[in-house]
Amino acid sequence: MTKLHALSQMKAKALGPGKHFDGQGLMLVKSRKDAGKWKLRLTVAGKRREMGLGSWPDVSIAEARDRAAEARRQLRDGIDPIDARQAARMRAHRLTVAEAIETCFAARQAELKNDGQAGRWLSPLSVHVIPKIGTTAIEAVDQHVLKKTLQPIWHEKPDTARKAMNRMNLTLKHAAALGLDVDLQAVMKAQALLGKRRHETKHIPSLPYQEAPTFYRWLCDQKFGSALALRFLILTVARTSEVRFATLSEIEGDTWVLDPMRTKTATAHRVPLSGEAQKVISDRLVFRDSDLLFPTPRGKAMSDATMSKLMQREEMEARPHGFRATFRTWVEETTDTPFEVKETALGHQVGSEVERAYQRSDLLEKRRVLLEDWAAFLTREAA
Repeated sequence: MTKLHALSQMKAKALGPGKHFDGQGLMLVKSRKDAGKWKLRLTVAGKRREMGLGSWPDVSIAEARDRAAEARRQLRDGIDPIDARQAARMRAHRLTVAEAIETCFAARQAELKNDGQAGRWLSPLSVHVIPKIGTTAIEAVDQHVLKKTLQPIWHEKPDTARKAMNRMNLTLKHAAALGLDVDLQAVMKAQALLGKRRHETKHIPSLPYQEAPTFYRWLCDQKFGSALALRFLILTVARTSEVRFATLSEIEGDTWVLDPMRTKTATAHRVPLSGEAQKVISDRLVFRDSDLLFPTPRGKAMSDATMSKLMQREEMEARPHGFRATFRTWVEETTDTPFEVKETALGHQVGSEVERAYQRSDLLEKRRVLLEDWAAFLTREAA
């Protein structure tokens, strides 16, 4: 049987490295002769756990025994002393808004596209929230703080304000899960104070489909990377980001295969490549052995604005993303293509979740015919 109060101050000083027991689970763990740590062995919910009680000799034997007695008292009262201490430490450290956002983002990364590396989830908060209230304790955030923070952009940038509010709501819920005393209704109450946002839907300018062949012919005369990328974007009616980060390894014969992490719908998408699209790939510029289809001279992905600037220099109002509307209008007005084929060609999900569970075809061959017709339409004047 272990002797109670087996250690004394003099004995503790004389002991060498190792574990030395004082009784009732209390022990001194010495790393060297003049330094060590107090630890207490406890059985919590049938499991053995060790609780640190401080460093020796900073914490004396008497103080260590008092701390051990308090921990055993809590355990008798049905309280886990280790969890209680962690909660007390968290309350002592006032988690700031910036820290709460960071931990919330880390918890949600797995469900974000590319682990949120593009920065879109954090961007509204990094620009409009953290600079203003980042050092404020998350528990101090109420409707008045949120109203004052987001009021300047509530009507001027309604979509950004909406995203910032949604992210703050998630951050407050995350803080509540950590055991902090936060107001989970702060966002709802702030929205009531700010009122309804003025929001006007602005569509990205597109080129009338009748003018598309002339523009495409002009593009064919431009021998630089952004022109080739824009041709590929028009021919495949893909999104700008999908083209910017397209790689040669994604090309499988006459099909471009996009991983779910690369699409807006987070589902795999196969894009049939017309003969003209395959020609663009064979004519692509190669820099530094980059696997990217359309890299910059440094072998990196081109910026989001590169293709837009090409059209701006020509004093065009239309923008690259608008070619998806150009294509959709051409299909609607000049063909009798079924709705499902038109929408799937644009990478849209068609039908309800139940309908998609039974309709598992991606209509690849029908879309292949459609995109060949689209390429023929674009190149008809050049031909």
